[in-house]
Amino acid sequence: MRRFRIGSAFGIPIQLDLTFLLVLPLFAWIIGTEIGNTVELLNDTLGAGLDPAVLVDGNLVWVLGVLAAVGLFTGVVLHELGHSLVAIRYGYPIDSITLWLFGGIAQLTEMPEDWKQELAIAVAGPAVSVALGVLSYVAFAVLPGTQSAAIEGARFVFAYLALMNVALAVFNMLPGFPMDGGRVLRALLARTRSYARATQIAAEVGKIFAVGLGLFGLFVANNLLLAGLAFFIYIGAQGESRQMTMRAAFEGVTVRDVMTPADRVTAVTPKQSVTELIRTMFEERHTGYPVEKDGEIVGLVTLEDARAVREVERDAYTVGDVMTTDLVTTGPETDVMDALSQLQGNSVGRLIVTDEDGEFLGLLTRTDIMTALSIIKSSDAYGVADDADSQTLRTES
Repeated sequence: MRRFRIGSAFGIPIQLDLTFLLVLPLFAWIIGTEIGNTVELLNDTLGAGLDPAVLVDGNLVWVLGVLAAVGLFTGVVLHELGHSLVAIRYGYPIDSITLWLFGGIAQLTEMPEDWKQELAIAVAGPAVSVALGVLSYVAFAVLPGTQSAAIEGARFVFAYLALMNVALAVFNMLPGFPMDGGRVLRALLARTRSYARATQIAAEVGKIFAVGLGLFGLFVANNLLLAGLAFFIYIGAQGESRQMTMRAAFEGVTVRDVMTPADRVTAVTPKQSVTELIRTMFEERHTGYPVEKDGEIVGLVTLEDARAVREVERDAYTVGDVMTTDLVTTGPETDVMDALSQLQGNSVGRLIVTDEDGEFLGLLTRTDIMTALSIIKSSDAYGVADDADSQTLRTES
């Protein structure tokens, strides 16, 4: 979804996802329509002594709904800032903090693999939420009980934020990896296990938790939002496990180890027709080729480029007419995971591998990376390669 930058804090960009623009009014509406029930909850749990008759008068319910919703999501931003500032202290830059449908996300450029650092980063967010809850309760407590709608409304908002910030901290500490509790679990597991194995265990616990939460949301609470959150927790746990498995497998493996070398890459020329290109693709079973002119790589052409030309015109069009000249290159000593990030970040299927002088050394495709991963994983039950596996890969390459 599209994101909008609304500002920054401590040099960290704060962004809004389009889904947040939908959920904020929804939360405000829910809070406003449930003022009576919420007052009853606050009176029972906090002994708030709020007067519902004063709070449900006229349009005040909608004002309180908006203020409480904005205050709640402000707390989410501060929660994520807690994570972010501790991460920065340990030397891990933060790309951004994004508010979206299910709360907030602090996007770290790199996750720490020191369990003490990850533990500190993980608990920082819930600690901030608890602190906000305490401050909100203090603000509620110092306001006198009165029949004034404004003061009673302020007491309601502070009491609501006190309860919800503590609830946010508790919920985030549940072991639903990649939630904060799941990261705490991984950090504790990593004390006596490899980081990759700790990630896999925490991810499996997270998936079990997500399934349980989803069933509860659908069949007990009848809450689709809770079921949706469970789905994203499950997907997040699965994705984190897969990413960690790949990082462990490719530790010490470079682009040179897994790329297709130049002497095994078929290059086409700009003057070849699109029909000839498609024939070459059919014969060699490849869907992308570098385009060579006078001994230099001047472009890249793919099956998608060829398909863009109507069949009756493919004899008239040449590779030079349809090829891409905006090449994405990488070096042979680049870490494989960094190269994969390049592929994903640029939405391309292959990278041109060149040396410092720009000489063409080979081609790296997603298939090359996935094939290498399969080879490494085949010798390790948990998908975590040891040094011998990596060395074997280098030798075979």
